[in-house]
Parts: sequence; C-alpha cells; structure tokens
Amino acid sequence: MPKVTIDGRETTLEDGLTIIRAAERLGIEVPHYCWHPGLTIAGNCRMCLVEIDKVPKLQIACNTRITEGMVVHTQNDRVKRAQQSVLEFLLVNHPIDCPICDQAGECKLQDYYMDFDKKPSRFPIEEKVRKRKVVDLGPQVVLDQERCILCLRCTRFLDEVAKSSELGVFERGDRAFIDLAPGKRLDNLYSGNIVDICPVGALTNKDFRFQARVWYLKQTDSVCAFCANGCNIEIHHREGRIYRFRPRHNPAVNDYWMCDEGRMGYHRIQGEGRLLAAQLRDGETLRTVSCKEALDTVAARLQTISERAGEGAIGAIVSAFASNEEAFLVARLVHAAGGPLAGHAWSPPDASGDDLLIKRDKNPNRRGLEALGIPTSAEAITAVLDAARSGAVKALVVVGADLAGDLGRETVESALEALELLVLIDISRSETALYADAILASSSFAETDGTFTNHAGRVQRLRQAFPPPGQAMEGWRLLGGLLEACGDSRTWPSAEAVFAEIAAETKAFAGLGYGELDDQGTPLRSG
Repeated sequence: MPKVTIDGRETTLEDGLTIIRAAERLGIEVPHYCWHPGLTIAGNCRMCLVEIDKVPKLQIACNTRITEGMVVHTQNDRVKRAQQSVLEFLLVNHPIDCPICDQAGECKLQDYYMDFDKKPSRFPIEEKVRKRKVVDLGPQVVLDQERCILCLRCTRFLDEVAKSSELGVFERGDRAFIDLAPGKRLDNLYSGNIVDICPVGALTNKDFRFQARVWYLKQTDSVCAFCANGCNIEIHHREGRIYRFRPRHNPAVNDYWMCDEGRMGYHRIQGEGRLLAAQLRDGETLRTVSCKEALDTVAARLQTISERAGEGAIGAIVSAFASNEEAFLVARLVHAAGGPLAGHAWSPPDASGDDLLIKRDKNPNRRGLEALGIPTSAEAITAVLDAARSGAVKALVVVGADLAGDLGRETVESALEALELLVLIDISRSETALYADAILASSSFAETDGTFTNHAGRVQRLRQAFPPPGQAMEGWRLLGGLLEACGDSRTWPSAEAVFAEIAAETKAFAGLGYGELDDQGTPLRSG
C-alpha cells in the first residue's frame, strides 16, 4: 500500500487508486467534469489537472495512479492557473442564459467559476459559436447543444451502462456537438440518468423542466417502491409535493442509476384519487369521519365478530407494497384472532424486467413479507377468499391491495360481498373500495418511516419526506392505533419501535435496528 502526500497531508492507501479518488478519501475535492465514478475514464475535460513533484507537466488526477512517495498539489498557483484557463476555454462559447437554465443551483460551471475563476470573458459575445437549442431527444430528455461542454458522460453512459448508444459526437473543434445517431431516438429505459450526470444544463428532463428551482427543494433519502430491486433514491420535494426522484449511490443495489419507470413513479402517489380522510359506510354511501371514530368503530365491530364467531373469524390480506412495519402489525392483529393471513404480491401480466436493475416482480417488499412468515402465493390469497365465501372469515382487513382491480371483480366479488365487515387501509381509492365498510386513509412510501426488503434480502430504510396529506396517517400508526383500540397491551410510538419488535420476534431480522441499516441497508440474517 503506497504512502502518498496530497496538499501536505500524508496517508497510506491501496495500490492502483487514482489521485482523484485518493484526494476524495482525504476530503479534498479535485474539480472535474468528464470523470464519473460509474463510467470509464475519458480524461478529456482537463479540469482535474494537478501537480506532482518531480513530474515536469501537470497530470490529470482522474487517470493517474498513486505510487509510493508521490507528492501531489491540487491547490497551488500553477494548478489554479490551469483551472482558470480550462474554465475560460469552456466558457468561450457557452451561452449566458443561467437565469433561465434548469441546472442553475447545481451546475458545475457556475460552481467552479465562482471557486476558481471569477474573471470576465475576453471573447466578444457576438462571436460565440451558435448551436441548436431545445433539441428533442426522446420522451424524457431535451438537449441544449450550446450549453454542452463535451464531457461525454452521456455518450459513455449510453454505450457502457444502457448499451443503447443513441448519442454521438459530430463535427470537430469548437463546432463539435452531441446529437442523436442517424435513425435513433433516445427512448431506452434508463434515459433519465444522462440528465443526472450532466454537469451543466445541456441535458434536462422534460418532466422536471421549469417546475422548480433546486434551492427551494428539500431532499430526503429513501427507496424506490416500483419493483423488487429497491433502488436507493433521493426524494426532492417542497411543501408536501414531490418534484422528482433521483438515484442515490448504493453499490450493492443500483450503483449510481435508476430506471425511468421508477423515476416517474412519484406521479402515481400524488394527485387525483388520494384518500384524504377516513370513511365509514352508511347504507349505500360512505361518510367522512375522524380517524379516531373510524378506528374505534372498526375495533368494536372486530371484537364483536370475534366474540360471536370465535377463533378464525378475522382475516387479512396485506400488499407487498406495505412496509415491514405495516405487515408485522397486520400479522399481529390477525394472529391474535387466529385467522388466515396472506400477502398480495401482484405484478401486471406484461411486467417487464432486464439484467440491469428492473425486476419483473413489481412488489417492493415481497421478500419482507415472506421473511415475516406471510405467504405471498396465489394459493394463499385464494385460501383467504374461499374462507370468506364459506363464512369462516367474517371480517377482512385489506392493507394496500386492490383485490378487485388486480384480480378482477368476477374473481373476488362473491367473497367480498359475503363478509360482514371489510376494512380497507390504502392511499387511494380503488375498485375494492366499492365493497368496503370502512376505509382508513394511509400514507405512501414517501410519507412514512419504515423499511422494505428487496429481492436479494437487503433491508433498507424508508424516510418520511413529509406527512401524509389531509387527515391521512402513516400505515404503521393506523395499524398500531387499531391494535390499541382492540385492546392490545403494546403501544408503538414510532416506526422504529415497531421494527425493534420485529427484530425481537423474527429470526430473519434478529439483531437489526435502524442504526444498523445505515444509508445503504443490511442483508437479512436468514430466510
């Protein structure tokens, strides 16, 4: 392991590490544009030039490996002059449209200009090379060729990660530009990632374009809920509204990327159809009530049914979109009554997947339900519905599952209509709500704390970006309140407290806690 000195700080690091990575370990930022840790090294922007003792010329930090005794300077006068020259070169033909650029606030040209240059342009504005603006590349992405600094991150991503190669470089010198390859359109499943990695405002996302200034947005780390992979994401939000999802690095799950389906998934959890308050059936209609009244009413009816019909009269079906905490509390509610329990892990018949990130299983927590001992097979669902048809199950609690919409009304209608009590806990109105006697408005995964377990058995944290809208409540809080109203002796003040109970009672989660999960999750202990 070579010993190196960077800006006067000596350290020992593994052999083969590049200078830019070594400096990163010491908390030293070497400015760069073309280098990205998830892509091959291009070395074409020259912004990361550093001085190495006994080496006559400045060297690029992105592709120079550390050696024993190496002494590196990243901030001396010679390096700063080189950075200023590179910035001036990049800005010669760059348009002065920062006020209307969506990248403002997270643009490396802006940041580095303020850090390393701050000099007026010596090039007449009228002599700048003009290129095409607002170039429609595909369903997700717009290109501004004038803003492009030819870092080639986008072309490398499409060649190396997406392996679709829709973009290329055309012409030469200061006339060179990025554009679509002949006969192609940027319409792959990962196109949004090139917007994330673009260091300037050349590539923008049609969905986010002109929607919000980034300095007004708050950021919350979470996990994507739209397939079993569980990609790590950042939720960018403001005042209870999500504006975008962006991938968060996790080498064990999604590296630096996410798919476009997950990226656009936030539209499915906000907007029309959200349940904003509890409802109880009054004849042919549902009337809005307080959450407490709904919980007390449901608890009283469940207890009456249990006392009259005996063990096994209360069953439940919990969606694999529910968190581990919600599933655990559902199981506790049903096990106390001795009734049947099943997990609803449904994916569309035409669900697609690939070898990169997208799984055909569109359920984010199927593995979590199974680790909690909740069967997720079609046979398990059928058994619960058959028990309802026969009258053995008289009350059914359904959490997050649209049985009528997913399985078809003709499949479930006779079972749901045979029930004395159907309790639905969900985030939006569904076809199943037509049969419900009580509806409790719940939270989406972006509005609650909790955990998902992905297809590989990695338990990962959900963090609440903002509270649920209206009078809706977090799912774990609703179920904990229902258990309390039913006379359960335990109370759960937080999702973390529920998870602690899971770890204490379930072998697969033994010894785990929110602290152990950190930012990138932890594998199940077993199961």
